[in-house]
Amino acid sequence: MFEITAGKSALRLNRPLMGASGAFGFAGEYSKLIDLSLLGALVTNPISLKPRRAANSTRVVPLDSGVLIHTGLPNGGIHKMHRQYAARWRTSPIPIVMHLIGSAEDLAECATFLDQQSEIASIELGINDTLTAREVRTVVATVRARTQLPLLAKLPLYQAVNVAAAAADGGADALVVAAPPRGTARDPLSGQLVGGRLYGTWLKPLAVRLVGQLAPRVGVPIIGCGGIHHPDDVRDFFEAGAKAVQLDSVVWVRPDMVAAIANALSGAELTRAAGALADEWRPYGETAERRTPLIVAPPPPFVPPPPEI
Repeated sequence: MFEITAGKSALRLNRPLMGASGAFGFAGEYSKLIDLSLLGALVTNPISLKPRRAANSTRVVPLDSGVLIHTGLPNGGIHKMHRQYAARWRTSPIPIVMHLIGSAEDLAECATFLDQQSEIASIELGINDTLTAREVRTVVATVRARTQLPLLAKLPLYQAVNVAAAAADGGADALVVAAPPRGTARDPLSGQLVGGRLYGTWLKPLAVRLVGQLAPRVGVPIIGCGGIHHPDDVRDFFEAGAKAVQLDSVVWVRPDMVAAIANALSGAELTRAAGALADEWRPYGETAERRTPLIVAPPPPFVPPPPEI
């Protein structure tokens, strides 16, 4: 079990594996594809104090090495989202972490509201990549003063080294390294340049390096995030110093790999039948009766051919 404490409150993860913000929806909308109990916690899509509208232009631009996402971070505002999802959060099989976005004042008001609710186990702050270290410390400290919930700060990829200590000094109980970077790409359909967040396996080496740089320098746990698509990716983050990891883009392209990663973290050995497809993995010893979408039957025992006459 991995635990993040804040005063008398704690975020307890039975597995050091979390669903990242923006990947699983507001309340685990991918639950028909992914068994949420495989995760230790779920981070909601970004939620703001006031409603935000969806982007009215291109939202997804495919790239050679991943994808660019531009959504506008739509949500109905924290009060409406709480009314809409509180019952589902309350009955969730895993702890819910709310990802908050906005100014320091907006974040503080959201934190004050959440501190009076019981459905949310923790808060994750989306740290804007334009903030200085001093501004990051102010934002985190302002929210810290309003809540006793465990506080995670999700740092921007290219500013993480510069602001990590400030976030920890401001009162963050853990740092998420890192949020996907921003980029611009041309939409092949409209021909327009589109700005948004970048996702893909290429992010993993950058994020692992940051975790290795920050883990010895900050006095709070590091949660790795970025480009995790395979159990070996998780092992690399742990070796670099992460105490837990978050999954994002793998959910969109290989949702079956969430089970493979979770099984690997629990020590279950995965096997694949000879001649099976690349996604046909199964825990060793799993029977056909317990088959899941990614499980295949084991190969039949070898029977030698009859002797030639």
